[in-house]
Amino acid sequence: MTAADTSTAPRPDAGWEDSPVKLETRDRIAIAWLDHPPANGLSPDTVAALARAWEAIQGTAVRALVIASANARLFCAGADIKAFTALDEAAAREYIAGMHELLRTFERSSIVTLAAVNGLALGGGCELAMACDLRIAAASARFGQPEVKLGIIPGFGGTQRLARLVGPAKALELNLVGDPVGAEEAHALGLANRVVPDDELLPATLELAETLAAQAPLAVAAIKRVSANADLDAGIAAEQAAFAEVFFSADAREGIAAFIEKRPPSFEGR
Repeated sequence: MTAADTSTAPRPDAGWEDSPVKLETRDRIAIAWLDHPPANGLSPDTVAALARAWEAIQGTAVRALVIASANARLFCAGADIKAFTALDEAAAREYIAGMHELLRTFERSSIVTLAAVNGLALGGGCELAMACDLRIAAASARFGQPEVKLGIIPGFGGTQRLARLVGPAKALELNLVGDPVGAEEAHALGLANRVVPDDELLPATLELAETLAAQAPLAVAAIKRVSANADLDAGIAAEQAAFAEVFFSADAREGIAAFIEKRPPSFEGR
């Protein structure tokens, strides 16, 4: 990729045109475009496509992966609730475990990952961004973990990575209240690395990606490895168990039903 190659329109590689995640390679940089209308919900198919895109760049010249949205209005509004609720318990556990495995692979890889966040990054969308090495936020970006409002908890690492980025006290507040924060506040908290005007989001992210792609792969891998908190896997395991317990509760069913029916939920603590 050259410095001038900062076009913002998706140009998916052959075979990726009809995927909910469109892979585009630009020399040492790849872009995984989230393209699952209307809100880029992380359905099982979308997660599987993201995993395929990640696998496709292994062993290639790609040294940096940008996760971006093909939707100019938002990054990712979270899990695809309707698709998720169609899964039985075994399939739901497999889906959650697969996403966790993918995000941990991001963190362990010598490939640098960057999230180009525009508009809403909620729930699973925020968790996907947090699992990337760096987050570049458009001025329109809003980050949040609203799961508590559905009677559930973050399921893709939100109880663990958010605290590591913004500190345990603020993370606990954000996870318990469920309200999003804007780009400038996210930057001040350490959730976003940089904030740029919306029309500069992809060019700025690609410019940074090019700088990172030029770094020594072994050094990058080592820095990422030694910078990670050794207790994250234990925290993820605890979150997975808690998520499964809470998700199949009566309150979760009520919260999700209320969300789908566009009415206030009535939680009973069971």
